[in-house]
Amino acid sequence: MARRLMAGNPAGSLDYAGQELETFALAANWKAYVRAKLAPFIVGDVAEVGAGLGETTRALIPSPLARSWTAIEPDAAMAQSIRARAEAGDFLRPVDVHATTLAQLPKGKDFDTVIYIDVLEHIEQDRAELSAALARLRPGGRIVVLSPAYQFLYSEFDRAIGHFRRYTAKQLRALTPSGASIEASFYLDSVGMIASAANKLLLRQKMPGRGQVLTWDRLMVPLSRLIDPLVGRSFGRSVIVVWTRDQAV
Repeated sequence: MARRLMAGNPAGSLDYAGQELETFALAANWKAYVRAKLAPFIVGDVAEVGAGLGETTRALIPSPLARSWTAIEPDAAMAQSIRARAEAGDFLRPVDVHATTLAQLPKGKDFDTVIYIDVLEHIEQDRAELSAALARLRPGGRIVVLSPAYQFLYSEFDRAIGHFRRYTAKQLRALTPSGASIEASFYLDSVGMIASAANKLLLRQKMPGRGQVLTWDRLMVPLSRLIDPLVGRSFGRSVIVVWTRDQAV
C-alpha cells in the first residue's frame, strides 16, 4: 500500500505498508546533513507530522533550540513503534506520540514549529494541510517542509510509495498560507539528483536496494555537502521551504 495521507482525515488513522522507511533508515549522512541545515529553524515545542518509524525523530530531536517533541503518525503500528523506542530511551528527550493526523489533535495543543520531512508530497490536499499547520502555530512559529524536488524526476519509486507530486521551490512557495511569510527557500543534494535521474531514465525501479542507498549516502551526500554551497543551493534532489507565522493573523 502506498503512503497517502489526507488533510483532515476523519478517521484519524491509516495503515502504511511501504518499505522505503526501513531502507532509508540506513542514510546516516543524509540525516546528519538535514539536521545541520534545519536545526536553526526547529525551535521550542515541535510537532513532527508523519513521523513514520521515528528515524527522522531520532535525527532531528537533538536540535538544540527544540524544547519538546510531539510525533504525529496516523499509522497505529508505526506510532506504537515510536512509543516503544521512546520508552527504551532511543531519543534524547521524551516524545509525545499521537496515532492520528494533525487535524485530529486535541484543540488548544499549539506549537512553535511544525515539520514535514518527506511527508507533504504524500498529502493530496497540501495547501489545506499547510493552512491547518499554520492554525496550530503560535505567533512567530514556523512550518518547515522538506520534499523531493522536480516533477520531471517523478518515477516509479514515487508512484509506488504514494507521492502525489514532487515540488520546485517556486511551487512550494506558491502554497504559502494566508498569515505566513517565507523565511527560507533552498535545495539540498545537488549530486543526488544524478541518482534520481538515473533511476527515472535508466533503472526505473520501484524501490532502491540497500546497496544503492548506501552508495548515495556514503559517496554522493558528502559530495553534495561540498558542492551545494558552491552552487548557491539552487538545485538538488530535495527542496526546503520555511514559513513563519505572522505576529498578528
